[in-house]
Amino acid sequence: MLNNDILRRVRYALTLNDREMIEIFALSEHEISRENLLNLLKKDNEEDFVALDDPLMTLFLDGLITFKRGKLDNNAALPTPKASLTNNVILKKLRIALEFKEEDMLNVFQLADFKLSKGELSAFFRQKGHKHHRDCGDQALRNFLQGLVLHFRSPEEEE
Repeated sequence: MLNNDILRRVRYALTLNDREMIEIFALSEHEISRENLLNLLKKDNEEDFVALDDPLMTLFLDGLITFKRGKLDNNAALPTPKASLTNNVILKKLRIALEFKEEDMLNVFQLADFKLSKGELSAFFRQKGHKHHRDCGDQALRNFLQGLVLHFRSPEEEE
């Protein structure tokens, strides 16, 4: 999946406005203008589309963790964004930001009609070299993001 698609879906699921999105980037000590943000939110066939690279996506996800959970008490430096970002890392950072437990994650997948066992879910969060590690595919991430939309934007809220 394109990072831009993930950014758009997270923004929609969590009903984040432009000001909040800019604040999230700022929490990772990255300033972004509203114009640049809007270019990142465009679809790849639209004029002025700017591809969201992995380091910038990492900054957004780290900022989202801080935005949702608050700043850490210690004075530790922010981690340096990784050059490559996998679906597993994205899923893990979303889980941390939203403070989801295993049952919450499974419920979100269930909302999107995506069947996943506890073992399959835990395999996404295992270290790369572990014998039970499993790569999170685009389909699983896409279904999780769809489930987030259904979880946070339930039909009862919109009535």
